[in-house]
Amino acid sequence: MHGKERYESVIGMEVHVELQTVSKLFCRCFAEHFQVPANEHICPVCTAQPGSLPVINERALQLTAMTGIALNCEIQPRSVFARKNYVYPDLPKGYQISQYELPLCTEGWADISVGEETKRIGIERVHLEEDTGKLVHETNQSLVDYNRAGVPLMEIVSDSSIRSSEEAFSYLQKIRQIVRYLEASTGDMEKGAMRCEANISVRTKGDSEYGTKVEVKNLNSFRSVSNAIDYEVERQVEVLKEGEQVRQVTMGWDENKGFTKEQRSKEYADDYRYFPEPDLLDINLSTQWIDTITTELPELPDAKSLRFVKKFGLSNQDATILVADKQIANYFEAAVSAGANPKSASNWVVGAVFRRLNEQPDVETEIRITPAALVELIELVNAGKINQNGARKVFDTVWDEGGMPSQIVETHGLVQISDSTELEEAVTSVIGDNPEVAEKIINGNSKPIGFLMGQVMKATHGKANPKLVKDLLLKHLSN
Repeated sequence: MHGKERYESVIGMEVHVELQTVSKLFCRCFAEHFQVPANEHICPVCTAQPGSLPVINERALQLTAMTGIALNCEIQPRSVFARKNYVYPDLPKGYQISQYELPLCTEGWADISVGEETKRIGIERVHLEEDTGKLVHETNQSLVDYNRAGVPLMEIVSDSSIRSSEEAFSYLQKIRQIVRYLEASTGDMEKGAMRCEANISVRTKGDSEYGTKVEVKNLNSFRSVSNAIDYEVERQVEVLKEGEQVRQVTMGWDENKGFTKEQRSKEYADDYRYFPEPDLLDINLSTQWIDTITTELPELPDAKSLRFVKKFGLSNQDATILVADKQIANYFEAAVSAGANPKSASNWVVGAVFRRLNEQPDVETEIRITPAALVELIELVNAGKINQNGARKVFDTVWDEGGMPSQIVETHGLVQISDSTELEEAVTSVIGDNPEVAEKIINGNSKPIGFLMGQVMKATHGKANPKLVKDLLLKHLSN
C-alpha cells in the first residue's frame, strides 16, 4: 500500500489463560466446563447468591506465581484482589473479582524469535482473576451457562514493544509453550483455554508519541491474531492517510468476513470503579513460599534447548524444534537414554514422528512408537539390516499396529539385500532396459544415476542396499 512504509505499528497483548485447577478460584465447584451440561458445576458462591463468601484457591496462586517466575517477573509479597464493576448477563455478581493496582507478578520479559532475529518483549504484569459465564444465543433468545463463571483465569499483559503480526504470533507461541511446560494450562485457543486481545495503534516512524489505541477482541486462534492485526494496522493507516483521526474503540474480529468491526467505545479504568474486594483478605506471601514455588519449576524450553545443544551436539534449529512441545522433548530424551544416537533420534522425531502427528492436527495424538522401539529401528538401519525405505515402512507399521521393529522386519520380509550376487540380475536388467540413460552416464552426465537406482529399488521392492546398487551400476557402466 502506497505510503504505508511511513508508519509503524505499536502492539500490546493481553493474554487470558484458563488455569488447570481441580476447583474454581473462589469455591469448590469443579473447574472443568468443556463438554459439561449447562450449569452443572455451579454453587451459591460462583452464582453470587446472597450471603455466599469467596475463599481463594491456593493452587491457582501457585500456578500464576510459577508463570510469573518463568516470565522473569518479580513476585510481589503483597497483592490485592479488587472488584471490577460492570453489568453483563454472563457476570452473575455484577462485578468481576480481579487484580488492579497490586497484582501478583510485575515487570518481567520474554524473548521471542522472528526469523533469525531475537527480540525481548516486556511483561507489565501477570495477575489472577475469575472467568465469566458463557452466553449461548439460540434463535430469538439468549441463554447463560455459569459453568465457566469463577474458573481461575490468569491475565498476562505485555508492554507495547510488539511491532508486527509476526512478533505477536511468536509471542503468543512463547506464552502457550511456557504454560504448557508448567502444566498450568492446555493453552488451547480453539477451545478457549487461552484467549487474547490486541491493543493496536500506528504512528509515523520516528515519532515518540503513541497513536490512538484500538482494542481488538474475539481472537481465538493464532491465525485470527495474525490476520486481525494486519487488517487493523492497514485500516488505521488508511484513516491517517485520509487526514482523519483514529477513534479509541473496541473492535471485534470477524474471522469469516476477514475484517474488524466496531463493538463499543473503549472503556477506561475509571469506568470500572475498581476498589479492593471487601470479602477477601490481602495476599501476603512469605519468602519461603516464593522460594518453594521457584524450586518447583520444571526445566523451561529455552534452558532445555540450550542443554540439548551443549549435551547432545544438536543444532540450535533442531533443539528449538524438539523443545517446542514438552511431550516431544521428553520423548527424545527417553530415546537417547535408551541408547539412541542423539542426532539420529532427532532426525526420526523431527521427520517421521512429526509426520504422523501432523496427519491429525486437530486431535490429541500420543506418540505410538515407544522410545525402545525407535532405538531398535535406528540400530537395524545402522547395522545394514534394513535401508531407509524399509525403515519408514517398519516405523509406520509399528505406529499403526504396535510390535517391535525386528519382528516386523522378519514378518514382512523387509531385510535389506546386501549381497551383490542377488542384485546383479536387477542391475543388468535395468541398464539393458534404459540404454539412453546408461549412455548419458557413460558420456559423463552423472545425474541420471538416481533414475537407474530408483528402477533397481523398484525391482527389488525397495529392499536393495542403495550404496551397493550405486556401486554396481557404476561398475557395470564403466565397463
